[in-house]
Amino acid sequence: MTTPRQPSGSGSGSGSGSGRRQPPRAGAARPAAGRGQPAKGQSAARGQAAKPQAPKGQPAKPQPAKAQPVRSQSAKAQPAKSAAVGRTPRAPQQRRPEGRPPARSQAAVRPRPKSRLPQRPRPLTLAEPKRRLRVITVALSLVFSVFAGRLVQLQLVDADALAADANTNRYQNIPITAERGSIMSSDGVALAATVDAYDITADPAMFTPAATGIPDAPEQAAALLSPIIGVAKDRIAADLHTPKTRYKRLASQQTPAAKNQISDLKSSLEKQAGSRACQAQKKLLGKPADQGGRTRVDNECANPLAGVFNRETQKRIYPADGLAANLVGFVNGEGEGAGGLELQYQKQLAGKDGHSSYAQAGGRLVPTAGGSMDPAVPGSDVKLTINRDVQWAAQRAITDQVANSGAEKGYVVVQDVKTGQVIAMASAPGFNPNDLSLSKQSQMGNPALVDAYEPGSTAKLMSLAAVLDSGKANWDTRVTVPNRLVRAGQQFKDDVEHGDWYLTLAGVLAKSSNIGTIEAVETLGDGDQLKANQILDGYMRKFGVARPTGLNFPGETPGMLKKPEDLVASEKYNISFGQGPLQMNALQATSVYSTIANGGVRVAPSIVQGITGPDGKYTATPPGEQTRVVSEETAKTLTSMLESVVDDEQGTGGKAAIPGYRVAGKTGTANRGAADGKGYDGYTASFIGFAPADAPRYTVSCTLQGPVNGHFGGQLCGPVFKQVMEFTLKTMQVPPSGSQAPNLPVEWKP
Repeated sequence: MTTPRQPSGSGSGSGSGSGRRQPPRAGAARPAAGRGQPAKGQSAARGQAAKPQAPKGQPAKPQPAKAQPVRSQSAKAQPAKSAAVGRTPRAPQQRRPEGRPPARSQAAVRPRPKSRLPQRPRPLTLAEPKRRLRVITVALSLVFSVFAGRLVQLQLVDADALAADANTNRYQNIPITAERGSIMSSDGVALAATVDAYDITADPAMFTPAATGIPDAPEQAAALLSPIIGVAKDRIAADLHTPKTRYKRLASQQTPAAKNQISDLKSSLEKQAGSRACQAQKKLLGKPADQGGRTRVDNECANPLAGVFNRETQKRIYPADGLAANLVGFVNGEGEGAGGLELQYQKQLAGKDGHSSYAQAGGRLVPTAGGSMDPAVPGSDVKLTINRDVQWAAQRAITDQVANSGAEKGYVVVQDVKTGQVIAMASAPGFNPNDLSLSKQSQMGNPALVDAYEPGSTAKLMSLAAVLDSGKANWDTRVTVPNRLVRAGQQFKDDVEHGDWYLTLAGVLAKSSNIGTIEAVETLGDGDQLKANQILDGYMRKFGVARPTGLNFPGETPGMLKKPEDLVASEKYNISFGQGPLQMNALQATSVYSTIANGGVRVAPSIVQGITGPDGKYTATPPGEQTRVVSEETAKTLTSMLESVVDDEQGTGGKAAIPGYRVAGKTGTANRGAADGKGYDGYTASFIGFAPADAPRYTVSCTLQGPVNGHFGGQLCGPVFKQVMEFTLKTMQVPPSGSQAPNLPVEWKP
């Protein structure tokens, strides 16, 4: 057994530095060291780091009293030095029995210091900071990942939908109505124009209980607006009960006075609702009852007109009221053409609407929130060939005669024979497009173009033109006219009873003989009536019968002309004097006479002189198509024959004569077809002529449907022709005739 090492130490503090082991002295005191308590040298060694030792052969530097013993330089552990001089060592402990292992090795035993040094406070040590940083980093990454995902959803995936929803709730889209173009007479005076007006609009989303604080905001708004805009309360309330619709037009084309009245009322209600007491009520909306909450505000604190707005627009007006109304037409409540030229030229007149959007909050414009503007393109101006003064004269004349004759209706057409332009087109009864409520639906059309009627004797001009132009007869060809003529098993007669008449062809036209006309037309076929009707059909179609006039007027009729092969029985003969399978409108009938007045050349009628676009550029209407119908010689002969109708004492048109002017014309008295298309009911009275006959300038036609105070064309329409033609010649400064009428003989003696 190895003997435990004994630490060297003496009271004087000297000790051998040889490091040799010495046996312990008997009875020598041994430093007491409790079990598990370090020796002095060991305790010092743990408390501080070893200090540098003195070189060999040199005495060690004295240490202060509190200095710790220096560890031996020997590779083997040396006993620690004794305590400092002057300190009394502890009593040595009893030596352990032989053979019992020591509690601690001798190398670990150190002398205890006389007093324990004060220990420093134990530093706070973080528990694995790297791990904690990793956890925090992962947590923050997860949070930012959620934010990033939501950002991607908002900015990329749902961006368009969210932006649309936001704009729907924030931006108000307002259409901008283009300014409608004007319809003007030939001298540039407006017959239909546009003035400033206002549409009264609303945002139904601003009339909900949540927005207004009252449950019946639509009804209250309707009660306030109805007497101002003239719309029924129920209709207004129904429009406001559509919160998903952000725009409703409550009334259109309101006057500035109505707009100002609504604005003033709205401002008054807004001021009242902005009082302190009302603001306090609004703050309590939606709060619990125990906190004084309210479910609604008092009526005095609500502004039911907060969601009512006005939009500047236009209103269609007709400065001349009913002048040329049947031709110009009218617009509907939306400002769109609904009849006449307003309808026909809707696209050109309307222009192109625009739109604007602006941000609003609480019904107020947010000027800094931006918006968009797509400006409207104004409509074009349509300039007509209508002369206002002549139109007025024609309208007054036909209106008076319709009233005097008790006719159902009547119309007058004035046409320039050289250009085909319509100078006037008047109808009676008319209407006032400024107030359609005063007119019947049947009055708002244009019967001069829409009505198809059997022209009667005025159509004899085409029959005799065919005969003359075909060389089958001349103006002085002798015709014997019996009182009755039997053809196709039917007896034909003239409008008056008579014995045999011995007439020239000019006399047949002057006395308007039906029988004489049938006999003249039969010469076209040399005994073959089908051939005669085929030739007559060709001339009639060249005159424009059963063909559109080219105006493309809404509802215009092309008329009707049965094919020669389809004519049966009496139709083969009565077509020659304008009855049966022949129907025309008033402009077509007028154009026939203008063709003769123009030397046998037909010029397609026109009613629009030109159009001025939104850029200010004027585009003139191309001249009407010209068609040679009869020779110039034929036209001249027919003109002289027509003069006999007016000038000769046996003529039927004496009441159409105009002092100082040679007049050529023809009367017409026809059986009027019944409304149900079966048989006849009443008469159609007419007169068509042109002047001056020696240098024709204008053609005037007058037609009366269903007169009861007389029915002959010369009697009823002759005076109307005279009145309108005389006014036209003077207005247009047409000089009087410089020669006398030829006065062709109308009879011959057997």
